[in-house]
Amino acid sequence: MATGIWAVLAEAERLAWSFTPFEHVGPLRFGMTHDQARAAVRGSLSVAASLGASDGDGWAEFWLERRTEMPGRLAVTTYYDESIGLAGIVINALRGPQVTLDGMRLVAQTPSRMEREIADYLKTCGHELWYSQQADPWSPQLGLVLRIQRAGDIVLSRPVMVAEAWADRCGDTTEGLLPMREWTTFEW
Repeated sequence: MATGIWAVLAEAERLAWSFTPFEHVGPLRFGMTHDQARAAVRGSLSVAASLGASDGDGWAEFWLERRTEMPGRLAVTTYYDESIGLAGIVINALRGPQVTLDGMRLVAQTPSRMEREIADYLKTCGHELWYSQQADPWSPQLGLVLRIQRAGDIVLSRPVMVAEAWADRCGDTTEGLLPMREWTTFEW
């Protein structure tokens, strides 16, 4: 596996979070304020100095607490909507928590396998997988976009999960409510 800035946290070292669409991702519940989100992850993640806002959109980045292993490494990015609070949660493929949806691991997986699993899962529910303008698989029924993230010479799944108010266009890079910052970010 990759080393240095591309190092990927071992599965056993990741926090274990579950995802219930439109409700929560681990301890983070859609609709929370930033202060509530910070309190929810306190003890396992710490808030970074980089907070931002523009035109009603805001974001915060949470970092691994165990900085001796991977100092200063981004784990989770959250997006806020002025009218609903916490509206988007993005998990860093290299060092974020492992998030599961009905037993499927969503983080740091081979994108083609993840795409097949989500497509099969949606088919059992009578839904189809959609694709963004950048060819990212997504589902408005789950409020989930499967983006990718580089880890040296490979790419891994980097899920974006959104609140129900953002779901109908969460994979639309031009008309969706995810800030442009998300579509132009390729974190390591």
